[in-house]
Amino acid sequence: MYKLTMMQGVLHQFPWAEVEYEFKCRDENIDLSPVSSAVQAEIDHLCTLRFTSLELDYLRTLRFMKEDFIQFLRLFHLQKDFISLYDNNGKFSIKIKGPWLHTILFEVPVLAIVNEVWFRDIQPAPDFELGREKLYEKINLVKESNKENLGFKFTDFGTRRRFSRKWQDEIIKILKKEVPGNLIGTSNVFFAMHHNLIPIGTMAHEWIMACQALGPRLAYSQKFALEHWAQEYRGDLGIALSDTLGFDAFLSDFDMYFAKLFDGCRHDSGDPYEWGDKLIEHYKKMKVDPRWKRAIFSDGLSFEKAVNLTKYFKDQIQTSFGIGTNLTNDISSSAIQIVIKMTKCQGSPVAKVSDSPGKQMCKDSSYLKYLKRVFEQRASQAK
Repeated sequence: MYKLTMMQGVLHQFPWAEVEYEFKCRDENIDLSPVSSAVQAEIDHLCTLRFTSLELDYLRTLRFMKEDFIQFLRLFHLQKDFISLYDNNGKFSIKIKGPWLHTILFEVPVLAIVNEVWFRDIQPAPDFELGREKLYEKINLVKESNKENLGFKFTDFGTRRRFSRKWQDEIIKILKKEVPGNLIGTSNVFFAMHHNLIPIGTMAHEWIMACQALGPRLAYSQKFALEHWAQEYRGDLGIALSDTLGFDAFLSDFDMYFAKLFDGCRHDSGDPYEWGDKLIEHYKKMKVDPRWKRAIFSDGLSFEKAVNLTKYFKDQIQTSFGIGTNLTNDISSSAIQIVIKMTKCQGSPVAKVSDSPGKQMCKDSSYLKYLKRVFEQRASQAK
């Protein structure tokens, strides 16, 4: 969902932007090269697909989707010229390069393809019964939390790293049947449509990263990104992503205007308890009652961790959780950590400076040093 919402913003505000993305496997001991040809075949097929009339009509039911964007999607398809697979010193690599508007949708299906092809190769006879047992353990944990009236809410965020499309579909069916009051939606728009769930997603790191090159000044690129998002959605989709340049740097930009304007923030790296405490403190400093705001957690969550976070922040701030790998890929004992991140916009480097080791991604070390220095200064000035 966040790819479509960002894509609409790109169409209206940055249709001329040129970008580059790079694939990265964070597991250094994993060699994906044996499945390269199978991945290429799937991507070739991906580029033949079109949105159907049924899918476009569904998007029209979402009040924040505009007709000109839906008409654009009617003509849209991903193009093979903008994506290439290659060998990088013996490592399987993918590069995406082209207009942002025409490349933004590659990330999620390509990651899902790499995952499914990889697990099809190494685990041709998966133990789905074991997967169902694990799923019902999670469901029982959720049901136990309901006895405490915690108000635990979660969303399926598992498309990018799922074991398979079929398995994700089965998981959603079971969750909807067993814990309908806790499952609030899915980031997968196709499954949202077919299972009558809410499609959930607002912005990703690339929106803020691109604005490092698109905005007038690097030091104010986060404010530029948040302002342009607000202009596009006018109150809808009001969750701000907080860790693209580190949480302290985010808070220095998330002033009273943005604190009141946005419905809440999303956590995606660093210690979640520390993050939530700092967010609550910041809202109070901005004269905003945090109990009316929402904290979304989406960083490597298990159900046990999510329930514990719900308990900790109960009556302090509203919480909900986006659960990915632990939900859709714990059928395998060796889930792989793969990402596709923007590395350039308008020919200039862009970067994500995470609050967690290993999540940082930038090919230009000098730019990364400069970026950190700029935002460390911004954060210290705000204090």
